[in-house]
Amino acid sequence: MRVYVIAHPNAKNERIEKDLLDTFHVYVSEPPIDGRANNAIINTLAKYFEVKRPDVILVSGEKSRNKIFEILNS
Repeated sequence: MRVYVIAHPNAKNERIEKDLLDTFHVYVSEPPIDGRANNAIINTLAKYFEVKRPDVILVSGEKSRNKIFEILNS
């Protein structure tokens, strides 16, 4: 399943919100330095979808706020 994400690094409270267009807004406390925010988003999505961390793959948007992730069902 493909998931469209808008990243919000440096957030006070970590959370996931889904908007009316089925885009996930993922708030993480990590800064967008050296991929730390991307790793935090992967961990957050893995918990949300109840899958293992390797089953969440960043497809597009490594250095952008707009990201696309692939969630594998294993």
